[in-house]
Order: sequence, then C-alpha cells, then structure tokens
Amino acid sequence: MQPGLSVIVHGPETQGHLGELLDALTTQPFAEAEVVIAAVGDWARQEAERRAADDPRMVVLPLPEGTSDGAARAAGAERATGRWLHFVHAKDGLPVGAVRTVADRVAELGDSADVLVVDHLRSTWQTSGAPSEDHRFLARASRRGVPLADFPQLLRLTPVLGIRVVRADFWRNQDIADIADDDFRDDEAYTALAVLLHADRIAALDHVAYEIRELREESLPPVTAGQRYAVIERYERLHRILADQGAPQGPRAVLYDVMVRDLLRTFARSRMPEQVAREFFARASRAAVHWRPEHHQRPGGFEGIRRSLLEKNEYTRYRAFQAANQKRRDVKSVVSTGKREVGAKLRDHRYRRALSEPVDPDLAVFSAYWDRGVACNPAAIAAKLTELAPHIHQVWVVARAKAALLPPGTDHIIAGTRRYWDVMARAKYLVNNVNFPNPVVKRPDAIHLQTHHGTPLKRMGLDQLDFPAASKGLDFDALLARIDKWDYSLSSNSHSTRMWERAYPSRYTKLDYGYPRNDVFYSATAEDIRAIRERLGIAPGRRAILYAPTHRDYEAGWTPRLDLASLADRLGEDTVLLVRGHYFYGGAASPLTGLRRSGRVIDVSSYDPVEDLCLAADALVTDYSSIMFDYANLNRPIVIYADDWETYAKTRGVYFDLMAEAPGQVARTQEQLAAVFETEAWRDEAARKSLTAFRRRFCEFDDGRAAERVVRRVFLGESEESLPPVIPVDERTPAPTPEEANA
Repeated sequence: MQPGLSVIVHGPETQGHLGELLDALTTQPFAEAEVVIAAVGDWARQEAERRAADDPRMVVLPLPEGTSDGAARAAGAERATGRWLHFVHAKDGLPVGAVRTVADRVAELGDSADVLVVDHLRSTWQTSGAPSEDHRFLARASRRGVPLADFPQLLRLTPVLGIRVVRADFWRNQDIADIADDDFRDDEAYTALAVLLHADRIAALDHVAYEIRELREESLPPVTAGQRYAVIERYERLHRILADQGAPQGPRAVLYDVMVRDLLRTFARSRMPEQVAREFFARASRAAVHWRPEHHQRPGGFEGIRRSLLEKNEYTRYRAFQAANQKRRDVKSVVSTGKREVGAKLRDHRYRRALSEPVDPDLAVFSAYWDRGVACNPAAIAAKLTELAPHIHQVWVVARAKAALLPPGTDHIIAGTRRYWDVMARAKYLVNNVNFPNPVVKRPDAIHLQTHHGTPLKRMGLDQLDFPAASKGLDFDALLARIDKWDYSLSSNSHSTRMWERAYPSRYTKLDYGYPRNDVFYSATAEDIRAIRERLGIAPGRRAILYAPTHRDYEAGWTPRLDLASLADRLGEDTVLLVRGHYFYGGAASPLTGLRRSGRVIDVSSYDPVEDLCLAADALVTDYSSIMFDYANLNRPIVIYADDWETYAKTRGVYFDLMAEAPGQVARTQEQLAAVFETEAWRDEAARKSLTAFRRRFCEFDDGRAAERVVRRVFLGESEESLPPVIPVDERTPAPTPEEANA
C-alpha cells in the first residue's frame, strides 16, 4: 500500500543532531508514513542503520561523504514512495506528533493542493523552541488551498523547505524543473520560495510541525564572495519566474519586499571584506532598481532611508548611516562599558606591546587542568616534541602553588605574572587540555591546539544548557569566545569527534589521531609495570584494583560511595585497592586518611601520572569517569559501579546509556560488586565480550602513535597522508598485564 507521506531526512550527521532526530522519529506513531534517510557520509549512515535495524518504517539510502543537500534531497525524493514529501534536514527536528499531524492533513488534501505550509519552532545553541513569526500569516491563510495570487503574503513565510510539504507528483513535474536547477539546487531558500511560485494551490496548517535548528555561524565554513552574490541572483531568478508567468502585482510586490529586506539584512549582518561589500551593495542596488514594481511605495522611517540609499547605490552614505545608528545604540549601552574595562585592565600596556611584536615560531606554551602542571595529553605531546622538534622551546603555565612539583629543569611561567603575558603574546603554539583564560588573545598567526582530557559520557559544553546542576555559573557566551580560538581539536574516537562538534561548535580542524597520553598503554614494558607497582607498594602476585569515581555536580564534596574497609576485607589479603579521588577535590581533606596505613587500601589521589596507576592495576572499578575509555586500551577488565546512575544521568545528562553499553560487568550495590570479584565474573566471557565491543568503539584511534601524529601535523606541518596510519584495534598489542609482567 502506498504511504500517504514520505518523510525524507537528508544530510550529514551534524553536531549530533541527526541521532536526536531519528530517536524522536522512532517514538512517533506514523503508520501511514515512511521515513527515507538520505544519509550523507559514514557517520550519518551508521546512525541511520542503527535505528532502521529496529524500525521497518525506515529506509536507509547511503550517500557518499560530501554529497550536497540538493543532491541528497533529490536522491531521497527519487527513492520515496509516498504521495506527499516532507523534506527534513538532518540538523533539524520534528516536534512530538508532527508526523501524524502532517500525514492526517495531506490525506485530507489529496490532490487539491500542491503545497502545504506549516508552522515551526526555532532553536539555537542558547534557546530552545522559540515560536516563529509565521503564525500571523498562517492563521489568515486557507486550509483548503488557494492560488498564490490570492494570498501572496505566503511569500513572507520563513524560506526553509522543511515547512513546505509538497505533493510528490508536483515535485517531480517537469514544469518546475527550475527547482532542481544545478545553479540553485543547494540553495534551500530558493527552493522553498520556488515551490510556492510554481504551485497552483497552496494550503496552510496553522500547527507547529517542524523545528529549525540554527547552527552557530562560527561552526560553519566561511561564506565565500560567490555565495554572497548568489543571494542576489536567487531573487533575480525568482523574479524572472514571476515575469515569465505573467504574475499579477501582488506576488511581485511581496517578493520585492522580501528581496530588499533580505539583501539589506545580509549586507548589514555579514562580515564581508570591503571589496566584496562594495560589489554586493552595487549588485543589490541594480536588482532593487530593476525589479521594483511600478508605483511601489517605500516604507517610512529608517527602513525607507535604507532602501532609498540602496536604490541610489550610495554605498558611502549608507555606511555613514549605519555608523550613526551604531553610535546611537552605543550611547544607550554606555552603562555596560564597565564590564569591558575590567578585561582591558588585565591586558596591560606590556601585554599590548608584546602583541605587536612578531610571533616566535619556535615558542610553544603548554598547560593542563587549569595550570596544575605537566600532565595529560599536553605532557605526552611535549615529550614527543622534544624528540622530533627539539628546536621548539617549551614553556609550561603553572599555578604558583604547583611550581615546586614540576620536573627539574622545566621552564615555566606563573599565571598572571608579567612574563606570563609576554610569553602568551609571542608564542606560536598554545596547547591545553582545557581553555586558556578569556583575556588571552589568539593571534592570527598563532596555533591553538585543544587536546581535551577525556571521552564524553556526560554532557559537555553547550549541551549543559538544559542541565542547570551541571552548568551553574557557566558563561556560555564566554565559552564560545574561547572555542573560537581553537585551530585544532583532538579526538580519540569518532564518538568524541561528533560530540565535540556538537558541544563546541566552531571552525577548528578535527584531528582524529588518538589521545597522546594513552600512547604509553602500548609502549610500556614488563619492567616498567613492575617498577610502578614497586613504587606503589604492591607486592608481586597481589591483585590490584583501581577504584576511580568521578565528580558529581549534585554533591558538594567527596564521600566514597563504597565502604572501602569492608570491601577490602571481603576481597581478602591478596587484593589491594588503589583509590583515586577526582581532581576536583584535590584541595579537600581526604576521607581516606584513616585507611592509608592498612596496606590494602592505598590513597593514590595525589599520584601522577594517572596512566601509571592504570598500568599497575589488574582491573578498574569506576562509575561514570572517562578513565574507563582510556583504561580500555589495556584490554583489562572494567567493572562499573553504578549505584546512582538514574540520578547522575538526569542531573548531568549523558550521551549514551552506559548501562546498555558498559565495558564489562555492572554492579548496582556493594554486595553485587564484591560478588563480581569473588565469582570471577569480572573477567568471564560476558565481560570480555562487552569490553571488546567497547574498545572497538571508544579506542578507535589510540594505537600508541597519537603524539607522533599530532607533532608531525601541527608543529612540523606534514600532510595528513604522510602521517602514520591508525592500527586497527584488533591488530594492536597493549602493554603486558601485571600477571604477565611478573611471569
């Protein structure tokens, strides 16, 4: 039976939104509809196939990476079998019940209309579900369908194809070939307007049935001059369609108003180079004069002045008019200048002077964990840099209280000092696993490498907006300003790459190279492991279990969620518990003080590096800490202790269900945890199978050569093709286990 509606989801997996859209679709009843997923690229295909495997209503159409939006729409439409087509971009959303509502409405319409226009919501990185202004037009439009000439105000609707549902036969009709014209196939606004110009009858549904998600501009590729000029050509092409049709005055006047308003908005809000801006204005002026309908009246006020200056091609006067308006707005906001002055004081005269000096091509600044010292991915990169590019001088940023703990001979600067600002101004390379402070200026010829410090299970960055317990005190505007300074973002797996793209949207280059700090998990020898265990006081033959819980946003301090003394007694004399508190609690009194002398519970919260602890441990017990993703490289057992999973997931937000995709056994109580180790379930066949699947997904790029890839690409400028290829997970040999090391 032919479905009444085909929902055509098209495009790449962008910032994690396709997965959300498909998850929402799987929960909606739409027996009268089909979903065709024109999935662009491997990530989109994987997301689509995962959902389609459990939902026969979904059809997956894999498309090569780089397939344009227009080509993806065309491919999806060709595959679709429904009588009506609803194009949904992979980055957008469908509100609850939208599919059923649209399917019911087009069933009523049958062939009595060519296009159904619907209402929508609009979401950005900082707002969710804002109502549209289209409602005022839709409320007055006809439900049964009218010619555009009877209600030309429909041309003022937001020009997004997703809020136009089109009849399949109409879409495929050769009379509207202009819609698929190669020059404008990827211009969604053109297509959205063109379908209205070609339609015989247009019906309206005054009901929200689409969600437009606006991606942050800074996360998208820069707009070229040609793309700017194409906006003008878009409207000229549309006007020619109306002229060829002999359209009456109404649609032509409305389209003209829409064109001029859009061109002026584009000119005012887009950061174009001066030469491009002048040419855009001149072309827009010619279009405004050529297509102005006879007897058309300009609006009054500022808008009328703007249009008059545009039609006269008065570029210089228009810029002066803009500047005068900006000055007027600045006067009104003078109260807020005090906040900006605080930042200016931080960048004192010495810093500004240093910023005017040339960048030192052989100077690199490193920092980790808010200036705690030499650690994590930056430390591993620095070590490899010393080996491959010793001419580059390394300087570490460190807090004053941590300076005494630095390795001997480490050149360092104390945050906030005069030398700090001098070095930060001149450094070619800035490497950090968190962000540098807001006042640090990112010079155009400097390179900022963001290494991150974990694989995200919990929500990060902008994704914390909906979780106030996690985001309290976080300034998201300032966060975005820091993100925009990144040139490179490092990932250890595809999951991280996608989540960073979603949580930290900007134009940085993604480096799928692995985490350098994990290289040691493939290079450490049996001798190394024996030496680490000896330093920790672990006797040969004893089983060492590393317990490393994470921070909880809903807890003020750290209290171990396990009765460690009792657990140690239960596990016996041959087991040692290495207990690692989260670094957020580094300044607090340890709740483990009374257990330190037992010999079977060792507080290793202050021991660095944490990679040593992983190498020393026979098994890891953690809750939701990202240490599980790193430890999995060793292919040793992991047990998840999840006594408060539901609370954690609800308050912090998570990217996937750890209970369903755990790297080993899961215990919900201390009794269950003890039993896991008493019964050998911690390393049985089921645990090994779970760990194997987990490693393939989350240890994807970690193969022991991540630091080398980073140094060669970022510091030495080598091409992507010349870097060491990533060794497949199943072909790698991790460091020996403690048992193997003592054999």
